[in-house]
Amino acid sequence: MKTSEKKEVKEKAKKEDSQKVKNIKFHILAIFCIIIFCASICPVTMQNDTYYTIKIGEHIINTKTVDMQDPFSWHELPYTYPHWAYDVMIYLIYNLGGFLGIFISTIVFACILGILMYCTNYKISKNKLISFAITIGGMFLIKDYIAARAQLVTFILLEFTILLIENFLEKKKVGYAIGIIVISTAIANLHCAVWPFFFVIFLPYIAEYLIFTVIDAQPVYRIRRKYYDIKIKNYNKKIEKEAIEENKKIKKVITAKEKFEEKNAKILKNREAKRKEPYKIRYNKNKNAKWLILIMAICVLTGLLTPLGDTPYTYLYKTMKGNTTKSISEHLPLTLINNKEMLVVLTATLALLIFTDTKIRLKDLFMLAGLTLLMFMTRRQESMLVLLGSAVLATLITQLFMKYDSKGLKEFEDIAVSSLGTIAVILLIVLLSVIEIKPKLDDKFVNPSTYPVDAAKYIKENLDVNSIKLFNEYNYGSYLLFEEIPVFIDSRADLYAPEFNGVKGKDGKYEGQDIFSDYINTSNISKYYENTFNTYGITHVILYKNSKLNIFLSRSDRYKELYSDKKFVIYERD
Repeated sequence: MKTSEKKEVKEKAKKEDSQKVKNIKFHILAIFCIIIFCASICPVTMQNDTYYTIKIGEHIINTKTVDMQDPFSWHELPYTYPHWAYDVMIYLIYNLGGFLGIFISTIVFACILGILMYCTNYKISKNKLISFAITIGGMFLIKDYIAARAQLVTFILLEFTILLIENFLEKKKVGYAIGIIVISTAIANLHCAVWPFFFVIFLPYIAEYLIFTVIDAQPVYRIRRKYYDIKIKNYNKKIEKEAIEENKKIKKVITAKEKFEEKNAKILKNREAKRKEPYKIRYNKNKNAKWLILIMAICVLTGLLTPLGDTPYTYLYKTMKGNTTKSISEHLPLTLINNKEMLVVLTATLALLIFTDTKIRLKDLFMLAGLTLLMFMTRRQESMLVLLGSAVLATLITQLFMKYDSKGLKEFEDIAVSSLGTIAVILLIVLLSVIEIKPKLDDKFVNPSTYPVDAAKYIKENLDVNSIKLFNEYNYGSYLLFEEIPVFIDSRADLYAPEFNGVKGKDGKYEGQDIFSDYINTSNISKYYENTFNTYGITHVILYKNSKLNIFLSRSDRYKELYSDKKFVIYERD
């Protein structure tokens, strides 16, 4: 090798090493900033579900079983324990560190989610800077879903699933397949309501593979070619008897077959050219995708690996069939005008696809379309669209920059890992984090304006909680049962619906106590409250002072006021 060639090789190796160092520096910077920002968006105040989660976990630990019976409502109902494993985990954390321990665990989970989102975005888009920006934006969009709830852990597992699937399609290693199966089992135990959505992730990959398997198989071409072959064979059998006449006919068929095959060859050539240079949709048939069908089939069986019986298979169906989703805000359909952030995201995505020369993978198009449809059906699925769709948006933006300003994008990355650039990026993220933290500085783990902290103390000190039948409101029922006060209702909506506490009749309808509907109709005064109270034998009532029902009870002689503070009032019913 000549001296000049050796010098070129050394310089090339030096540049590659320098680029590797820059990549590592950027990844470290990005992860550090993501951790800071994710910690800042975590709420201090606990949510409804956190309280009953702690008590259910404690109940399972104490009884050492998932008994499928509810111990916290005075109605004596069966309970499905849809996220029993998460409940146990959160109780153990609470037992070690109290609400502070749960707050710290929420920060840890949020940071893990942010880092996984960045890794997934980078894996698919192949660009560090865009992946980092999209991750920060994505975590901001789903900050309302960051809480000490089972969904936060399942977010992590679903994001990890995307990463494993992408790696499996690229390398086809058994370890990735085993990881996917383990995640399915974990979700079935940690949050079985989300388990069916686990399979939604597979569908775009499998659909793309099946579509192009059918297209490449050319069923129409094969059928028609077979038709010509059979016709030629039949003519050949008769050729001895009517040689001249049949010879003309067979030549005609052979000519038609040749023209058909020539036309088909042109079609295949054009199709191949379009796949290499598509107009909008990129075609990519990954042969490893066929193994996802087997993996998904195995994952379907993991729903049996729980102490819940058939709950992972039936829970979502029963929930959607019931009427609880019509009265819970996060289950209602999304209205874009009321969610300007998602309106901006969808508009930007459509603009990229329509007005620029960016191209989208068919499976990504399926993923975006499916998740968008789910979001419009149920607003809580906007979190899924952000989590699973952010990589698609990152890919589209990366394409745009690579086509029009690839050097500028590279320069930005180099500036970011320089000393001044690193300081500037960290300061920007710190500023955004301070903006997120500032409104929460005075927040408490338990908000006395939302939850009846003092009223609960009064009930425990002055009333026999085991003999009274207390009517309470949905939003703080979980806190009351956390304080070991039996409740009329709490945020476990499924528990109070006939689909879960009843038996399926011959007409297909579930026969049981529709406590949820009775509560909704009574609290909004569409049903006479005395009828409800008589039905359930209510002895005491606790209400928000500004509730509709309190307006009526405060004027009634049948209700004696026992306790009152700025937010809550307790009545004894005569």
